[in-house]
Amino acid sequence: MTNARLFRAITRLLTLSLLALGSAGLAAQEHDTTFDNLVRIEDPRVAAAYIDPDADFSVYTHVKILHPYVAFRANWQRDQRRDNPASRVSASDMDRIRVAVGDLLTDVFIESLEANDGYTVVNEPGEHVLVLRPAVIDLDITAPDNRGAGRSNSFSTTAGAATLYLELFDGATGKIIGRAIDRRTAARPGGRMQWSNSVTNTSDARRMFRVWADRLRDFLDSHYKG
Repeated sequence: MTNARLFRAITRLLTLSLLALGSAGLAAQEHDTTFDNLVRIEDPRVAAAYIDPDADFSVYTHVKILHPYVAFRANWQRDQRRDNPASRVSASDMDRIRVAVGDLLTDVFIESLEANDGYTVVNEPGEHVLVLRPAVIDLDITAPDNRGAGRSNSFSTTAGAATLYLELFDGATGKIIGRAIDRRTAARPGGRMQWSNSVTNTSDARRMFRVWADRLRDFLDSHYKG
């Protein structure tokens, strides 16, 4: 098996695992407790949220953000080629988009968490460090800008959609203490039609990621930060 095929196989396996965990988490709403003893909390801002009832979130003054895992919706590349043959989305285009999405999500979370003398983002886990492990799954970009020859302009009211799967860990022990799952659509302001390219897609994705980042910041501040 080539490295590329091995990477795709691992990606599919991890995506299916994340989706299964997400489904298990959503199903656990009926029982209020997950398989790893996290307890569901009422939070209308996300689809599902769970925390360790014994965790003391007030001790965290620093945050470490692991590099986000990013996975496209199943058959996304096939559907792009079918619906817009001129787009010619390649494997290298998808790799570039995955890196860009992960970097953008990290940047937006750092901006929100550090704003107004908030949390210090660090590179290493340890005492008083909350570790975030984000994953963006089911990524569905409506009209990617693939930089290739023969590309065509596309107009839409949305840049696409994605699901955030976020886990929180204690930086000293590595114990999981929280999990959140939420899906959002990157809708254009006012629902207006807009030309889709790398600039507009990035702007739309930033707004979507900002919602998730600000909700995490609000959660930490209003519920647990001392």
